[in-house]
Amino acid sequence: MKQITANEKAPVYARQEASINAPIQVVWSLLTDFEKWPEWNESVQEMHLQGKVEVGAEFRWKTGSMKICSRIEHIAPPFTIVWSGRSTGIRAMHAWTLTAEKNGTRVRTEESFEGFVAWLFARPLRKVLADALQQGLHALKKEAEKRDHTTLD
Repeated sequence: MKQITANEKAPVYARQEASINAPIQVVWSLLTDFEKWPEWNESVQEMHLQGKVEVGAEFRWKTGSMKICSRIEHIAPPFTIVWSGRSTGIRAMHAWTLTAEKNGTRVRTEESFEGFVAWLFARPLRKVLADALQQGLHALKKEAEKRDHTTLD
């Protein structure tokens, strides 16, 4: 079976990683509760999932001035979720990989952009994408660690 993931050779590609001091199930539940993203990730203004979190499910969301239509391409709870996305002139592939560690969860997020706009504006988009992944990962870490400590109290 062909692995579905971000394309490292795309005109625009970025990857970020972090350790989160929360169990993998806490991180996974936050990441896959799409409708609640705007509550913990300030860069997501709107999020609407059509159906359940499963392969083929579509979700529409807004970040900044971009409206994105995404589709879940692969899911292996609680370890991996991959979705594709479309916006004007860009085709994206975004993968999240979670690994349980002794004191929490290691999270890797990577995304690639292809298409005319990605090719034309590759250099500035690489920085924009890397910054966006870092921001999203930081928001996920902050919320997961907050929720894990809340459940322990």
